[in-house]
Amino acid sequence: MMRNDINLAIVAMVEQPARTYSNSTNEYCFVIEEISNNTAPVDYGGTLQWSGRIQSYILSSFYWAYIVSQIVGGLATQRLGTKRVFGYAQLVTAMCSLCIPAASDVHWGLVIALRFAQGFASGLTWPAMYALVGHWIPVPERSRFMSSFQGFSIGIGITYPLAGFLIAHLGWRSVFYTTGSVGILWCLIWYLLAFDSPETHPRISLREQQYIKENTENTYANVRTAEVPWRSIFTSMPAWSIGITTFGRIWVHYTFIISGPTYMKSILGFSIEKNGLLSGMPFLCSYIASVFFCYIADKLVTMHLMTLTNVRKLMTALAQVVPGILVLLISYLGCDIELVLVVWFFAVTLITAAYAGAMANVVDIAPNFAGPVLAFAQTIHMSASFISPLVAFHILDEKEHLMSSWRYVFYFTSFVAISTYVVYQIWGTAETQQWNYSNGLPSTPEQEELMNDGSPRNGPSIVKNGCVSTNIEVIA
Repeated sequence: MMRNDINLAIVAMVEQPARTYSNSTNEYCFVIEEISNNTAPVDYGGTLQWSGRIQSYILSSFYWAYIVSQIVGGLATQRLGTKRVFGYAQLVTAMCSLCIPAASDVHWGLVIALRFAQGFASGLTWPAMYALVGHWIPVPERSRFMSSFQGFSIGIGITYPLAGFLIAHLGWRSVFYTTGSVGILWCLIWYLLAFDSPETHPRISLREQQYIKENTENTYANVRTAEVPWRSIFTSMPAWSIGITTFGRIWVHYTFIISGPTYMKSILGFSIEKNGLLSGMPFLCSYIASVFFCYIADKLVTMHLMTLTNVRKLMTALAQVVPGILVLLISYLGCDIELVLVVWFFAVTLITAAYAGAMANVVDIAPNFAGPVLAFAQTIHMSASFISPLVAFHILDEKEHLMSSWRYVFYFTSFVAISTYVVYQIWGTAETQQWNYSNGLPSTPEQEELMNDGSPRNGPSIVKNGCVSTNIEVIA
């Protein structure tokens, strides 16, 4: 919630420039009951005179330190444990949200500083979450638990409609007070209920503690004793292809997440409540869609209809190529509002197929070093989260009310999404890489099969629910 609240709130925070709108042009569409020649979208009393460039800095600043802080988070988790790192990181994020309204009145630079701090703190949480999996979640249950990480989409789906309602009835400041307060309340609950390991939990039964220990201890310890083959990872084209193609997915995804609310206001003319509802609704369905895609991927492999490599490429194409085409189509649909919303909905929903595509591919190529490979790929693809809004606002250049300007944003988004997939189509594979093994060679027949075609015919499956390996070893 605290990551994305400003994406919609900024629509109401900024003072609306004086413009005369005419129905004789096709540069915008206003969805209102009665349209007159001088009617504009509703002004929600924004007083902040921030240019489009400043807005892009504010929206992207969250991600400037997000990548680097994940490295810090891994080290901090090793020393301090998940409970303290995750809890304090969320507390800092919540406190910053509460301070944003006051900072906005002083200077936009302070808002950037607060968003930067939020991004740094949020980046600490990812290694902590993966460490939590390693200590708490039994191997047979990890696939089901890992689906909870996709709650990011649910968070957006709840935050945008809530923010729209709050802005319409209580003003934009209430958005940050609400999300910040919820964050602090969550921290209190976390402090009371969270523990670093089953051994430190005061209320767990001995039977449950023993079960968790038996199903986590050996695999977790084995990975920690292995030396990470960083050089092999840095020179691996399959690893690079995952990072590059997910860069394109993140780009198109964040075009909808960050730039989407501005488009719905400036071009489609939606009220802030309708904007929040329509911006968030596709993300609420994304979680269900991700489970569906993972199920289909699992069936395609287990029924031997496709190789695991081809399944990964198919799902990645659904997550990038199709949304890339759909976002291009939006630029030509003009003011056919219903059709624009349908295409928008499908584009956002299809992006979640990546959880059964390139995102799961990390486990395929290096199940023993999925953590380091994931960190490598995230360093590449998360950069799109702050580059995308910067490029969008640079293209718009204070002309966000013109459909022709947005058309170039969608052109560029489509190009990035599709072109980065081409790299994955060429070099992507589900075959386990030799450097996954300590001596460079598989030690069992099942491991040898994984190196040959990426899908074992017998033994423990790498694919569970199509998304996450049941024998992935988590490295914080």
